[in-house]
Amino acid sequence: FSSEAKSDYKKSKSISINITENVNASEITNLISTFPKFTNTAVNDEVSTLKYTLQNYLYAVAAGNNSGKNKTIRNLEKSYKNIQKLRKYLKKDEDEVLNRYLVRLKTNITVIEDSVNGKK
Repeated sequence: FSSEAKSDYKKSKSISINITENVNASEITNLISTFPKFTNTAVNDEVSTLKYTLQNYLYAVAAGNNSGKNKTIRNLEKSYKNIQKLRKYLKKDEDEVLNRYLVRLKTNITVIEDSVNGKK
């Protein structure tokens, strides 16, 4: 029993996140595919950049590419800030929809980051 526990402990220490079975990654993928179009083209352009960066983030996490993941995190933050600046040009209902998407994306990325970094 003792050797089994040690073996399980070693296995759990070496396990990284399985992105294809991760609920948060699945939700991010779903959000990318269902992201609405807005009346403001600048917002749409920045959303396209955000979606592309999100896909790269998921690929980097799945591949265990820590430097690639960190680079995409920086790009995500930049794109997120740009979208926040552009939100003032949207109608109230569009702004609310965009905000819901951004909050869900940010929440899911935070959960993935916590699990990748070993936090629970």
